[in-house]
Amino acid sequence: MSQREIQVDERLPFLQSLPLSFQHLFAMFGSTVLVPILFGIDPATILLMNGFGTILYIFITKGKIPAYLGSSFAFISPVTAVLTDGGGYSAALGGFFIVGLVLTLVGLLVKVVGTKWIDFIFPPAAMGAIVAVIGLELVPTAAGMAGLVREPDVSIDTTTIIVALLTLAFTIIYWVTMRGFLKIIPILLGIVTGYMIAAIYGIVDFSAVNEAKWIQMPTYYGIEFNWSDIIIILPAALVLIPEHIGHLVVTGDIVKKDL
Repeated sequence: MSQREIQVDERLPFLQSLPLSFQHLFAMFGSTVLVPILFGIDPATILLMNGFGTILYIFITKGKIPAYLGSSFAFISPVTAVLTDGGGYSAALGGFFIVGLVLTLVGLLVKVVGTKWIDFIFPPAAMGAIVAVIGLELVPTAAGMAGLVREPDVSIDTTTIIVALLTLAFTIIYWVTMRGFLKIIPILLGIVTGYMIAAIYGIVDFSAVNEAKWIQMPTYYGIEFNWSDIIIILPAALVLIPEHIGHLVVTGDIVKKDL
């Protein structure tokens, strides 16, 4: 397969769609599941809501914009503050609701007046910096999960460090050296390789899978409107707007369309 853009309205052959779909699944799964785990809540609830949100998004955009609406890392710092010193996750949900209203109003504004003002307020350099900072904010979390950062009284876990660094190294090697179709699925290849390495080192645990129910309702969380906590979370909307627009700009550059 030669290197080319895959347009939104294209339907690839099944044998090409399958690995691309798995790569997208695992790429979104990491962030979508990691955020609720960091918040100490049920990831299944978040996955369900992400599914509803994505279906609604595709319906509103008439299927013209390829996007999955998942968990945003922009919420990690403010929500952590609310969970630690505020009203808990119910109060955080109140903040999410108000942020959602703000984003809906921005969407209606774009529909009425167009997108020129976005280029003025959020030039590419500003959007790029914001998206980069969101990623860099996760460096301590990633380093901690890889065993590279630890508490002073915690011993070094060499197995975790070796598995993490080997997985990263193989993913980079795939990305740099692969050609053709394999070049566009380095994340999937890295995940499969990392899983095999983890199995070799004996740190793959199926006990939770064996104990899980086949069908189970997601956890319900009540919502609480606490304005002190809402004010802490609300500024995240200023990050989400350029973050989402930035994703559209990058995707538009890839498919050569103004999304």
